Amino acid sequence: AVPSDTADTVPTRRDRHIQTIKERGRRGWQRTVHYGRRSLVEVAMLRYKVLIGRSLRARTLPAQKAEARAACAVINRMTSLGMPASQKVS
Repeated sequence: AVPSDTADTVPTRRDRHIQTIKERGRRGWQRTVHYGRRSLVEVAMLRYKVLIGRSLRARTLPAQKAEARAACAVINRMTSLGMPASQKVS
């Protein structure tokens, strides 16, 4: 990737990302900008829609909020049961 002509005076977001990759490396840039977060959110929404359904069944807003909270609690419980207990070795 090559920075734009105005990278020194008025850097764009892309220019700043390129500079960060040069300074910290690709993995450092990914950690800095939380690169994988969008993927994790998309997986969470897919899991919700597959397990719970694509729409809410309640009609009023307070009932919809309660339904969504309960569904999230169920998914969190299921996820925690399926996660391995890991420990740092060294």
